[in-house]
Amino acid sequence: MELDPDKSVGYQVRLTHRALDRLLSTKLADRGLKTGYWYYLRVLWTEEGMTQKQLSDLINVRENTTVAMILGMEKDGLVKRERHPTDRRKMCVNLTKKGRNLRDELLPLANEINRMAGQGISAADLKTCLRVLGQVQKNLMS
Repeated sequence: MELDPDKSVGYQVRLTHRALDRLLSTKLADRGLKTGYWYYLRVLWTEEGMTQKQLSDLINVRENTTVAMILGMEKDGLVKRERHPTDRRKMCVNLTKKGRNLRDELLPLANEINRMAGQGISAADLKTCLRVLGQVQKNLMS
């Protein structure tokens, strides 16, 4: 059974993700940040105080990966961990001032990368692409 890479959703999404990730990595490295931090910062800029488990679920990574990433971010002064107010076994993650302030610097970079990715593609086609990718995700997560 043959699977033409040009007709494989998985292969095309992977190539696209790698290209986007490489560009983002370069821009973050220029600022002394690890690529993995982006995914956590992006979530925490929206809602702070989540548990490590909640972060893992939202980012779709294993909890041990999240623990390692949060420890690195804590060491770099971007987040602080605090005990959950009602369940002392859980740790909640909050941004530091430094982590919060990165939002205004990094979101424009992400917007720039998205603009570059969408060059020469109509707004309608980009909207369709996002809708289709959303459906692909739903199909695979159910």
